[in-house]
Amino acid sequence: MKKPRVCVIRTDGINCDEETFYAFEKAGAVCQMVHVNQLRSGQEILAQFQILALPGGFSYGDDVHSGKILAVELTSFLKEQLNQFNEAGKLIIGICNGFQVLVRTGLLPYRELGRIKTTLMVNDSSHFECRWVNLMVESTHCVFTRRLEGMIMSKQVAHGEGKFYTDPVTLQEIEDRGQVVFRYVGQDCKPTVLYPSNPNGSLNAIAGICDATGRIMGMMPHPERYVEKTQHPNWRRMPGDVVPHGHAIFKNAVEYALKM
Repeated sequence: MKKPRVCVIRTDGINCDEETFYAFEKAGAVCQMVHVNQLRSGQEILAQFQILALPGGFSYGDDVHSGKILAVELTSFLKEQLNQFNEAGKLIIGICNGFQVLVRTGLLPYRELGRIKTTLMVNDSSHFECRWVNLMVESTHCVFTRRLEGMIMSKQVAHGEGKFYTDPVTLQEIEDRGQVVFRYVGQDCKPTVLYPSNPNGSLNAIAGICDATGRIMGMMPHPERYVEKTQHPNWRRMPGDVVPHGHAIFKNAVEYALKM
């Protein structure tokens, strides 16, 4: 069976591309690092891939706003390719800075390029948060979290602008349509808006969302940083058969793409 191909986007300031590349290859995909200029020039085209990954980092130094310049670049020069990619039923994942890019293109939450309805704001703590947090996986139609519903996951966050924010109407629509994929939870394993369990003050404790089809997902925590047991700070205390919490997300994407 032919392995699905993953396009891992690169540009100035992105620094989680190698980890994302590794996570998808470990899950059974064939990955390729593709600089955004290669797509703009036509040297590479999105159509030859089944999955598009927007990694974490600080694209273009997060000038203006986090992810803003890359978002403008994608919607200005690659709009047709992105629309075709979506119409073909393919997968897109944005992690941390990649999530910031997805909301600023309009791909999340409504898959409407140029229509920005949500944002990721400066953390309520007013400083960069880099540590491990716990997340609850909601019951949704999201491709990336199939069979993971109800699970409490341990993930690392590393961001200064991660507060999910939108207007009350849009927030209610996202909730009603089941587009919230992850929520920050406290020690009682219940969603919380309280610091430090919620590292940024996100509305409704939202840590990640998907579009209406479940094929586009963005999340602030980093699943690619926990695909090996030894990546977790408490790995020595874990059972020998523990499955790293990030691996299943990439495995689900690869399994879905294999059927396309």
